[in-house]
Amino acid sequence: MKVLLVDDERLARAELRRLLAPHVQCGAVDIVGEAASAADAVAQIGKLQPDLLLLDVQMPGGSGFDLLASLDAAPDVIFCTAFDQYALQAFEVSALDYLQKPVQAARLATALARAGARALAVPTPAPRKVFIKDGERCWFVALDDIRLLESEGNYTRVHFGAQHPLMLRTLNQLEEKLDPALFFRANRRQIVSLAQVAQVAPNAADGLDLRLQDGSVIEVSRRRAQQFKAVTGL
Repeated sequence: MKVLLVDDERLARAELRRLLAPHVQCGAVDIVGEAASAADAVAQIGKLQPDLLLLDVQMPGGSGFDLLASLDAAPDVIFCTAFDQYALQAFEVSALDYLQKPVQAARLATALARAGARALAVPTPAPRKVFIKDGERCWFVALDDIRLLESEGNYTRVHFGAQHPLMLRTLNQLEEKLDPALFFRANRRQIVSLAQVAQVAPNAADGLDLRLQDGSVIEVSRRRAQQFKAVTGL
């Protein structure tokens, strides 16, 4: 399991290395790098592709939550911080665990075991996840769970389950990162998950109406209707 340490304090990173040493020696963990800021971590994540972040919350230049929100796809996370008021928020974003400093060896071992168990439970590559921060609320969301993305200026409203938070990315930025075999740009404002389309019908504008599994109807413009038929084999 490839692990990246993200903490602005050098001594804190050194302590994590010490605590991880037994897990490195037995081959369960490979510490692939360290980052002292959110910006540094973004670069390291892109280059090293870690499976797990040991992540501090408060750092100069951007919090751990800000870091996650800037990623196109987020690895698993164990938060390590001195501030216990962040615990609830951390678990709301589906962190594997939340460890309060000074980190205890036994608690870290338990968190790593949880990370390892999750990896073993998914024999095929896990679904890509995005991190969404809207105000004080945060979510890790698997792309498979997203049914609709809607443009709202420089933001995109993301619909999954009963939630529809705003993400600080434009629809065009998100479209560049999405698999066109899974998501379709229906019109200027909306991208739909093809897996969520329950019914397709022609409409009066010579386009198509897509009825999603939740009952909502999305209009495909006339210009994009032929493209939709080609993608789906209709």
